[in-house]
Amino acid sequence: FKGCVPSRYRSNREPPLDKGAIPWLGHALEFGRDAASFVTGMKKKHGDIFTVRVAGRYVTVLLDPHSFDAVLQDRGSLDFSRYAQVLMDRIFKLRLPKYNPGEEKAIMRTHFQGDSLAALNATMLANLQALLASEVAPNRTDWKRDGLFSLCYSLLFRAGFLTLFGGEQNNNGSDAGLVYKEYRTFDRLLTKMARTTLNSGEKKTAGGVRERLWRLLSLKGLSGESSPWLRQYRRHLLREGADGDAQTRAMLLQLWATQGNVGPAAFWLLAFLLTHPEAMAAVRREFGRAAQGGNRLEQQQPTPVFDSALEETLRLTAAPFITREVLQDKTLRMATGHEYRLRRGDRVCLFPLVSPQMDPEIYQEPEKFKYNRFLNSDGTPKREFYKGGQRLKYYTMPWGAGANGCVGKPFAINAIRQLVFLVVSRLDVEPCDPASGVPAMDPGRYGFGMVQPVGDLVNRSLSGLPESLVSRQML
Repeated sequence: FKGCVPSRYRSNREPPLDKGAIPWLGHALEFGRDAASFVTGMKKKHGDIFTVRVAGRYVTVLLDPHSFDAVLQDRGSLDFSRYAQVLMDRIFKLRLPKYNPGEEKAIMRTHFQGDSLAALNATMLANLQALLASEVAPNRTDWKRDGLFSLCYSLLFRAGFLTLFGGEQNNNGSDAGLVYKEYRTFDRLLTKMARTTLNSGEKKTAGGVRERLWRLLSLKGLSGESSPWLRQYRRHLLREGADGDAQTRAMLLQLWATQGNVGPAAFWLLAFLLTHPEAMAAVRREFGRAAQGGNRLEQQQPTPVFDSALEETLRLTAAPFITREVLQDKTLRMATGHEYRLRRGDRVCLFPLVSPQMDPEIYQEPEKFKYNRFLNSDGTPKREFYKGGQRLKYYTMPWGAGANGCVGKPFAINAIRQLVFLVVSRLDVEPCDPASGVPAMDPGRYGFGMVQPVGDLVNRSLSGLPESLVSRQML
């Protein structure tokens, strides 16, 4: 075990303490194996707040969404950046001399809003259309078999890479394809890197793929082929004193941050639509009306049915941890009025997948996909949900919240919407085995954004349908 760890006991004003049976490790194995099941079990045992020992650290888990602001709005006693820097080092081998997440987000806001966002969306759509056309021959009359996860992840990753990082656009995105191939190897090991649980063979693989990705990304952000955002971010790193190696490693960090979740989100949405015919029919009808028989959706065109289906998908499959380091002893006041002392050096963790997203008090049959769950009876977006008779401020949290919410959310949503529109309007897609259903989720991915499937949903698709048939299906 990692040295001698002093015994810890719960004081009267602290949350329930559950150290686990194994010295130092505590509950690390259960937490890493399936965090959702573990946290749900702890909630049943201890309630909405408790402290557990995880690999020598003490983590207080808060599950009352009415009390989340006590964590999210406290920037004096609780810190986001320290734990973020730990993960940056473990996963990307990146140590920045001056890590300033506030300034990095300000740079993103400049480029992911207004006219700049519209330009990014237009470029992303053009790249998506070109890549999809290269995937499927026009007017083919034979069925093509594909894994839906592989298709969605590959298309959105490569299109996003070309849009933000630049690359070879004249050869069907071959440069982006090479980056994607290497990135998928990296991505499969990402959670083990974060938890420092790689075996010797995996460490060698991770080190090798990092080196290859660094070489592929070393010049990104240095020329006009990259997006204005990436070029400004690279200049920011230079001003902050980052040397060439650190800048290159930061490119891999941004590749993960911008491309690691969009493809999996699109996969889950299409998987639910393909296995829920009523939902697919409703989204197709809406797309047909919105596009007015054309081949594209306007960026500002409202699509409340699609938006509800996406939000429902993210409710079921977005599973980030929202973690803060306790900088000084703090009293956390719950919405119920109860107060708990948090110790300096501990961590606080919100896990929105468990609460609020899968809370049966908030959502009826929370384990089921209901495409219209976020629609009112008149078809308008539903934004009022309740727990304990009180309206919730946080009823889903796939994009984070507060000062650390996702700045790229509008860009990501538009990319997912455009891909789903292209797939359901250009392709006739169906599962090869309709009885197989939606794949199970990989519980080892909990805590790192979108979960990924165990296996894939194998589909067959037919492209090049006559326009009259496409229109008839969508209306």
